[in-house]
Amino acid sequence: MHIPAKVDYGIRALLALAAAGAPQTAEYLAGEQGLPPRFLGAILADLRRAGIVASQRGAEGGYRLARGANEISMADVIRALDGPLAEVRGYRPELTSYEGAAENLQLVWVAVRASLRSVLEKVSLADVIAGNLPAHVKRMTADPDAWIAH
Repeated sequence: MHIPAKVDYGIRALLALAAAGAPQTAEYLAGEQGLPPRFLGAILADLRRAGIVASQRGAEGGYRLARGANEISMADVIRALDGPLAEVRGYRPELTSYEGAAENLQLVWVAVRASLRSVLEKVSLADVIAGNLPAHVKRMTADPDAWIAH
């Protein structure tokens, strides 16, 4: 899975925002995580349109989470910033079909999506901040092979 900078930056900004516990400006969030301020501004606008953050004006203004950090999954953020978790040539895996030697390939693509969901839909911003990942995610990262590039 390719995780674009837009998603990485968005998640990092949301984690900083959740940890701050109060509205923060885009400039603060960019500085906190060493992110490009203009790019982050566009990302926050996308997250606002998706209902993940809300903005408020005034002296106490800035961005805040639109709902609790425990209610925002990694999958929510990825979908808001980059679209579906898994696509095959622009189609959802269940809409693909193959013939001949590749006839069972659709099953693989559906399984890939299910695997991504099993992590990304189960890990919230609050989980990441607290380092309290679900047991099945901890087991995956405990496998030494998970840390080796193939």
